[in-house]
Parts: sequence; structure tokens; C-alpha cells
Amino acid sequence: MTTKPLDAAATTALPRPHSPTDKAPPTARVTIRGTARTTRRFRVPRSVRRTAGPVGLVLLWFLTSATGVLPESVLASPVDVVKQAVELTRNGELPSAIAASGRRAAIGFLIGATVALSLSLLAGLFRLGEDVIDSSMGMFRAIPWVGLIPLFIVWFGIEETPKIALVALGVTYPLYFNIYGGIRSTDSQLVEAARMMGLGRLGLIRYVILPSALPGALVGLRYALSTAWLALVFAEQVNADAGLGYLMSNAQQYFRTDVIVLCLAVYALLGLACDFAVRILSRRLLTWRANFEGEA
Repeated sequence: MTTKPLDAAATTALPRPHSPTDKAPPTARVTIRGTARTTRRFRVPRSVRRTAGPVGLVLLWFLTSATGVLPESVLASPVDVVKQAVELTRNGELPSAIAASGRRAAIGFLIGATVALSLSLLAGLFRLGEDVIDSSMGMFRAIPWVGLIPLFIVWFGIEETPKIALVALGVTYPLYFNIYGGIRSTDSQLVEAARMMGLGRLGLIRYVILPSALPGALVGLRYALSTAWLALVFAEQVNADAGLGYLMSNAQQYFRTDVIVLCLAVYALLGLACDFAVRILSRRLLTWRANFEGEA
């Protein structure tokens, strides 16, 4: 049987054996594009969401007052409160009261912050300081500081000193425990690494311990500022001749709920302004720290 020779076209059509030196044939890239379009979800800005709660409460307050569900003898309407705010601002009573209360809160806060910072550093950095100070602070914290008002009157009289002392006492506890906890929560591995790098005691405190305690200290600062205004509400009820508490005491005698609510609103706004300032300070000082900001 004779075989027919293949022509050139048939020869080129046959697959050639693969050689190790041959390059792999290029593979075609297939791009699969989805047909569904991604839709952007509309999100309400955070500033709007944060103000929705207070605005909603004020609106509910206005509606219940306008419809008569909430009588004026129980609580004045927001319109009356705003009118009273304008009147007291024009005659100068409200600005002078805010200035007097702010001065007491500032002096009391500075005294309490100085005491809290000194005690927390001693108790947090040294074991002897912890043994002497921390147990005593834990014992005094269990005593309600509002109940010390009669004792402060006996000690300091009825002038400005007991009011400032009460604010200072209210500020001391949250600052002390948060700074002390922040110092003691420092990672021990960071401390050992700093010592191996040759840092002395002062360098260890400055570059490792204090930065680690800063977040807790800022949390304590927020608590302390709010507690300062809370303590001032009680302190200014004791024979005050100026301040927001003085306006509230006079309004209580004449059943002026509009003035009482106005003074409480001013207290709340002052506390909110202090809290906002601490938030901004935290963002500036804690830029090195990656924080969890919640799910979207």
C-alpha cells in the first residue's frame, strides 16, 4: 500500500510538537462587566442627625404647650422662655448671671483639676502613692458630694468659698480616676521596649506613659466639665446673690417656670459648649490614634 505525500497546506495545518524553548501562546483576557448599576444611597449629614433629637424635643414641647396638654402652671411654653431670655438679656441680668456662674465654675475647675492631676500622677506612677492615695480616693468617692454642703457652710461660711469648694470636689473624682486608669493601662511591652532603647524615668513618663494616658484623661475631662456645671447648680442654691442659681431661687418663690427653664437651658448650653471644646481638643491631640467611629 502506498501512502500519498501531504502537501504544504496540510503540513502547516498539523500541530507541531511542543518544544521547551517555545513561548506559551498569549491568552485572551475576558472582561465581564456587570449590567447592574450601583445606586448611591442618600445619607443624612451627621450634623442634621445630631440636632434632630433636641429639635424634635423642643417641637414636641411647643406642640403640647400650644394644644393645652402641658399647662403653663406646670411648665412654661418655649415661646415664653424665649421672651424671658430676650427681656433678661436686655436689662443685663442674664449676662451678669452667666458671668458670675462661669467665674465660679472656672475657679473650682482649676482647683479640682490641679488636685486630681497631682494625686493621679503620684498614685499612677509610684506604688507607694497608689497604696496611700487610691484607697482613700475610693472611700471618699462613695460619699455623696452634694451632702457635704452643710459641712462646707460650717467650714467656709456662706460666701463664695463653699460654692467653689463644691465645684472643685465634683471635678476631682472623675479626673483622678480616669487619669489614674489611663496611666495604669499603659502596655507593659511598650515600657520594656522603651527601657531597652535607653529611656530614663523622665523620658519613659514623657514619651510612653503620658501619651498612653491621654485618651483616658480627655474622657475624664469631659466628665469633669459636666460635673462642674452640675455641682454649680447645687452650690448656687446656697445663699447666692448672683449667678444663674440666684435667678432660679427668685423664680422659685414666684412660681416663674419660664425663668427656671431658661436658667436650666443656659446650664445645658454651657455644658454642651464645654463638651464640644473637649471633642475638638481630642481630635487635635489624638491624631496618632486610629479610633473606631462606628458603623455607617
